[in-house]
Amino acid sequence: MEQEKNIVPNLFSSDGYNLGLSMLACMLISWILIHRWAQMNTKGPKTWPIVGAAIEQLMNYDRMHDWIVKYLSESRTVVVPMPFTTYTYIADPASVEHVLKTNFANYPKGEVYHSYMEVLLGDGIFNVDGELWRRQRKTASFEFASKNLRDFSTVVFREYSLKLSSILNQSSLQNQEVDMQELFMRMTLDSICKVGFGVEIGTLAPHLPENSFARAFDTANIIVTLRFIDPLWKIKKFLKVGSEAVLDQSIKIIDDFTYSVIRRRKAEIESTGETCKNEKMKHDILSRFIELGKDPENNMTDKSLRDVVLNFVIAGRDTTATTLSWAIYMVMTHSHVADKLYSELKAFEEERAKEEKVSLFQYNTEDPESFNRRATQFAGLLTYDSLGRLSYLHAVITETLRLYPAVPQDPKGILEDDILPDGTKVKAGGMVTYVPYSMGRMEYNWGSDAASFKPERWLKGGCFQNASPFKFTAFQAGPRICLGKDSAYLQMKMALAITCRFFKFSLVPGHPVKYRMMTILSMAHGLKVTIDRRL
Repeated sequence: MEQEKNIVPNLFSSDGYNLGLSMLACMLISWILIHRWAQMNTKGPKTWPIVGAAIEQLMNYDRMHDWIVKYLSESRTVVVPMPFTTYTYIADPASVEHVLKTNFANYPKGEVYHSYMEVLLGDGIFNVDGELWRRQRKTASFEFASKNLRDFSTVVFREYSLKLSSILNQSSLQNQEVDMQELFMRMTLDSICKVGFGVEIGTLAPHLPENSFARAFDTANIIVTLRFIDPLWKIKKFLKVGSEAVLDQSIKIIDDFTYSVIRRRKAEIESTGETCKNEKMKHDILSRFIELGKDPENNMTDKSLRDVVLNFVIAGRDTTATTLSWAIYMVMTHSHVADKLYSELKAFEEERAKEEKVSLFQYNTEDPESFNRRATQFAGLLTYDSLGRLSYLHAVITETLRLYPAVPQDPKGILEDDILPDGTKVKAGGMVTYVPYSMGRMEYNWGSDAASFKPERWLKGGCFQNASPFKFTAFQAGPRICLGKDSAYLQMKMALAITCRFFKFSLVPGHPVKYRMMTILSMAHGLKVTIDRRL
């Protein structure tokens, strides 16, 4: 008995304490080794207890889209456990159709996504589900089908494409390097603010002024994307430190600008007595929603209008500008594509001039004004209907979107346990992410030349041929398919038709081209080029 009494105190001695720590360490190491051994034959990223695949994902954050490509090329579905949820990445069209259409109700944006993006997108159409989404979708669908909005957009897109052309012309004369992504961002921001707000903000003025709204919008976009892998963002938000403090400042700038425009537009409508039945009624999206908000059933507050407009800005500005940037990069790095596109545009110009019975203005390449007049004449031949003839241009844009989709991945929540078509089980509370960036690079989707930029894959007998939206997912698919698809193509074709008709681009030697991690696939360092004019 005396001997047993002596054993108990020994456990609390320094030797006993060290022994306990050693036993605990051995158990922990054994647990980790067993966990790792069990994964030796599993596909996808390797995980660790508690933190899941967070370590590997953080190490690959700056190249995350290509990190996912690697795993999805080995398996059409990849499961990535994280500390607080599990992401299931999919690239198989059958699984994508299941999520986006067949069992659509089970895969909403979800509370997790909404909480991450609410500070920027609020309760706008891209950040809500259920009845609120259906009501906005119905209204937006009606507005986008409006001929008035289409005609108004065509005029606006032509106007700002010509402003861009004038800046490029001047830069070519002065042998200046330009950042095409920055210029496209300015062009699309000015355009969407004119179409969305009905206001001119002038970021594409010749001297390229700084714009606090644009800068704040970019900063906010980057920070809300970081939230998806930053487990401490809520703590930083509560303490108002770090990136979340910067986000608060950016949102204040965004809101101040947006609410001031809403108040001014409302005052204009009241003072002029504009109505939807009045021919004076502006055709911008904000004016239309202000008018619709007069119906008490729509319950449109200033906050609702703010969310509507900012959702259209992120949809119509960043996505279009980044796609145009990647398109210029693809054209300049594939000389045969540049030549073929130029030939199509030249032939189109001559054919349309004959139809309109106009003589093409003979310009002097050394005279900026002479050059601008010819560009303006060409732009006048570009209408909503005539742009539809440019099949190769349409194919170039679509092939760019296949490899460089504006939204590279799109996560969905999971309401109830489900089984994907390939047999993968997904659990309620997790996330399923379809990955357009990866899907465009998968040989099982596009064949052995999937990684090649090949606009011809979209043409048959010279005519453009669509692919299934569950295979080509740049504009999503199913009930949430992008309402602004036609508008986006309209602006991109207008801008590229003018720029590729009159200019040839060359990448500045040594300039790095890589994407930046944010919700939109923008270029991390912009697109620095030099410019030569074409006759």
